Amino acid sequence: MATFPSFTPTYNGYSKKSAPVKRLVRFGDGYEHRVLFGLASHQNPKTFTVQFNESEQDADVIEAFLDSRANDQASFTFTPTGEGISKTGTYSQSGTTVTITVTKHGVAIGETVTLDYTSGSATDGSFIVASSASVDTFTVTAAASATNSGNVTVTVSGAKQYVCENWTKTIPYNNRAILSCTFREVFEP
Repeated sequence: MATFPSFTPTYNGYSKKSAPVKRLVRFGDGYEHRVLFGLASHQNPKTFTVQFNESEQDADVIEAFLDSRANDQASFTFTPTGEGISKTGTYSQSGTTVTITVTKHGVAIGETVTLDYTSGSATDGSFIVASSASVDTFTVTAAASATNSGNVTVTVSGAKQYVCENWTKTIPYNNRAILSCTFREVFEP
């Protein structure tokens, strides 16, 4: 599996689009039944429109990488700007429910988080967010029942798998190039 070359997109032309996969049934009385479709972790793929302002030589490196992925139809690992987080907070465990308190945590239900318990006796690991009660708290489910509390570091890796749907290379002046690309998140093992 390939990793996108270490070039950072500019904020000019940068956008993120969410497209939840859902099924909608509308009844005659106006009632709607909305159901998310598919695996929980695959229900809200993201599409990023990014722009790279590079020398023409560096733009050729990016373009060669994208050409290679178009030819082998493989996805690649990419970390969009500002998508990963690492924050500290507290936790309390009652039974298998672990409540994490982190100011403005920014994680969503179904997202995978890595928890490093820095005090107490909880077991570190990767967990799926079960609920998000507020902007400052969320819960995960532990493997074993316990009563516990302490400090925790929450990490969310922004790296995910993408394919590049299309790209455009513009050469505004000598030895400069602008690559505008659309990266669509894919879910692969």
